[in-house]
Amino acid sequence: MRYAHTNIVSKDWEALAEFYVRTFDCTIIPPIRNQSGKWLTKGTGVKNAKLKGAHLLLPGHGENGPTLEIYQYEEILNLESITPNTRGFSHIAFEVDSVETVLNKLMQNGGSAYGEITTREVLGVGTITFIYAKDPEGNLIELQSWK
Repeated sequence: MRYAHTNIVSKDWEALAEFYVRTFDCTIIPPIRNQSGKWLTKGTGVKNAKLKGAHLLLPGHGENGPTLEIYQYEEILNLESITPNTRGFSHIAFEVDSVETVLNKLMQNGGSAYGEITTREVLGVGTITFIYAKDPEGNLIELQSWK
């Protein structure tokens, strides 16, 4: 068994995919998905499901690593803002060399800071510097650096 992907449902999959490519050096893995039909409805449980999107290879795991799947359904149900303590899936995290550098890049590409850069020693593990931020559609991202 191995971990395969995490999905983000987007209102503009192309723009959001470009954000992750520019900010985190993700790579789009062809083909671009344009899917619909009874098989998709049956598998997802979404009536008349129709979607477009792509898989982005995440950095640091090689050619066969896990992906970030960004899909835009023809019909999207809106969700209120997600906070770090919202029940269920909350955020994705990237381990980076410099939290401040990547946060600046994230904001230049349309994202925003959610918390403040914080450093804390975790006994027996090391020192973490981290912040929660948001992508242009409000999905939470943790930037972290361990020393």
